[in-house]
Amino acid sequence: MATASARHILVASEDKCNELKSEIEGGADFADLAKSHSTCPSGKSGGELGEFGPGMMVAEFDKVCFNEAVGEVHGPIKTQFGYHLVEVTSRS
Repeated sequence: MATASARHILVASEDKCNELKSEIEGGADFADLAKSHSTCPSGKSGGELGEFGPGMMVAEFDKVCFNEAVGEVHGPIKTQFGYHLVEVTSRS
């Protein structure tokens, strides 16, 4: 079975998500931004979600984690929880 590892930042608005993505593209540390801005409990650990398989996350998340490039920041991705920036850290 395929597995992926990822980290994410969850915020309430698409504008905030785009602002944080610009900061990351400008050299800001993903984990630091997750700790200071993410509304998900995973923010405390830099947004780390650990390893998971298909179907363990919401569909919008799965689509990114199992189809998009590893090591790049993707988003904003809208889910029922808000807007996410997602970095797939590994996939096998």
